[in-house]
Amino acid sequence: MRIVSLLPSATEVICALGLGESLVGVTHECDHPACVRDLPKVTTTLIPHGATSGQIDALVREQLSTEKALYHLDMPMLEALAPDLIVTQALCDVCAVAAAEVTEAACLLPGNPPVVNLEPMTLRQVFDAVLTVGAAADRPDVAAQVVAALRARVDAVAERTAAIPNADRPRVAFLEWIDPLFNGGHWNPELIALAGGIDVLGSPGEASRTVTWQQLVDAQPDVVFVSCCGYTRDRALKDIPILQAAPGWDDLPAVRAGRVYVTDGNAYFSRPGPRLVDSLEILAHALHPAIHLVSTSPAWDIAVGAPARSGPERPARDDQTDRRRQRPDQTSAG
Repeated sequence: MRIVSLLPSATEVICALGLGESLVGVTHECDHPACVRDLPKVTTTLIPHGATSGQIDALVREQLSTEKALYHLDMPMLEALAPDLIVTQALCDVCAVAAAEVTEAACLLPGNPPVVNLEPMTLRQVFDAVLTVGAAADRPDVAAQVVAALRARVDAVAERTAAIPNADRPRVAFLEWIDPLFNGGHWNPELIALAGGIDVLGSPGEASRTVTWQQLVDAQPDVVFVSCCGYTRDRALKDIPILQAAPGWDDLPAVRAGRVYVTDGNAYFSRPGPRLVDSLEILAHALHPAIHLVSTSPAWDIAVGAPARSGPERPARDDQTDRRRQRPDQTSAG
């Protein structure tokens, strides 16, 4: 079988099913596992390399208002790859090639290959997506084994969390973008609860949305967890001064306690694939390190606190929009 993946998380799922050798094409953002980085790229983006968070947000808003595509499908490349199966997503048209465009393109290909659309909003739906890809790729038994292993890890975290009294569960503000502020929606509120926290900005299964600065201040979080969608940890740290310059930041309980965490949002929390379970374990350790122990692997790289105050002095904008974040200058909703 010749498989083309139009979503980084789908690429990770396909490889987890042992089908890496069947992948013949991926997106320009697919970067994990390392073996996929040299595969032919079937997409490009209009997001300029090095764009600021605010500039990326403006481009996304323009797309939402004008239906201007941010991602392009390389049709000649797709035709040359002659896939037997295309895996994409229908969750967000600003995070990947629009599902309608992919379906239309498949109709023009020889054999009209099937298109599998993934649109999970919860952790359970992410596991269901793995089973869906497994069925489409004729690997249902392998998919069942992969899901069982992932669920066992989730259950282990949940079992440890069950022993934590409600009074000891911190109020968590999860941010998946800083300029403007976005909460972490979809599966992330569920991960917070499983890890032993209380989400003060989002609800399970609801889309990410812009949050006003006053909403963050009013929430008085005990923990601020930053995982900017599509940004590495180091890139996200460059935007932390925007938070530090905003009125009331220094008075937040999380800041006073030194409980501001920044992690790699390009690898974790943003991609609805197998590494969401890694994300859960990272978050659980950040919230309750004495209960949820952590590996010494570099994958557990969590920055605690924030860098020295510097940079632009402006709060995030207040406008409200419900959507997933656009992947920015990475070379990784999905």
